[in-house]
Amino acid sequence: MKPKESKSGVSWNIYKFGISDVIIYAILIIIATICLFPLLNMVAISFSSASASNAGIVYFWPVKFTTASYNKIFEEGTFFQAFRVSSVRVVLGWAITMTIMILMAYPLSKEKGEFRSRNIFMWMMVFTMLFSGGLIPTYMTIRSLNLIDSIWALVLPSSVSAGNTIILMRFFRNNPKEIEEAAIVDGAGAMRILLTIILPISLPAIATLSLFVIVYHWNDFFAGMIYINDPAKYPLQTYIRSLTVDINFDHLSVEEIEEQLKISSRTFNAAKIVVSMVPILCIYPFLQRYFVKGLVLGSVKG
Repeated sequence: MKPKESKSGVSWNIYKFGISDVIIYAILIIIATICLFPLLNMVAISFSSASASNAGIVYFWPVKFTTASYNKIFEEGTFFQAFRVSSVRVVLGWAITMTIMILMAYPLSKEKGEFRSRNIFMWMMVFTMLFSGGLIPTYMTIRSLNLIDSIWALVLPSSVSAGNTIILMRFFRNNPKEIEEAAIVDGAGAMRILLTIILPISLPAIATLSLFVIVYHWNDFFAGMIYINDPAKYPLQTYIRSLTVDINFDHLSVEEIEEQLKISSRTFNAAKIVVSMVPILCIYPFLQRYFVKGLVLGSVKG
């Protein structure tokens, strides 16, 4: 059956979508909608009053709309200071982690004949995945290096990811060898090949792993609790986790008391979750074009 041609001269294949395609797309739309329900519910709760939230009548739309929970989060300048600390941490953490990861993954992607000590370094890296130094030795190391209460205590301990390095190494190994061989014939060195050839064709892997690194540094709160003693230097997640619903009625006006009573632990926690996930939702669309291809990075070709 020939495709049907429209008046504009464009050919449309009326048999392009079959019944199976319609069913698959319908199922995917239903799954995507179901996945959005918890997010919508969390946003609705964060904008609802304490009485409505505690009564369990909030579903996907705010009941007795109020921004009291967000006002409490933003009312102190500490929030913006913590946001700045987290932003600096994400930038430094991403730059250091990706640099180390790339410089490790590229030589490890070579064959043993090209890099004789490859297996030794590979087993050293795998060993760190099976055994770790533990929390107390790590803390003592950070303290002995005088990194407590500094941004480097949040960045350096997690700057090497063995698992992500292995994934990137597998992606590098799947790149065509002929491209590197041609560059070597033209006189290019290893660093030039890496920067001008390997990295541009590995953007899906780099973008996907960058998203993993950014999400980790943004969402991590435990490092701030362990290595940071000064609340003014808390990253955002640690600061938000430290916030509690503590209402002090002393020296408050009637209007301020009514505003405080609109907040409960449930609405406040929902607001904290929404605030913490907004930056990641803003970053993801810029990396989404590479993410689908990056999902299969490091896999073995059939």
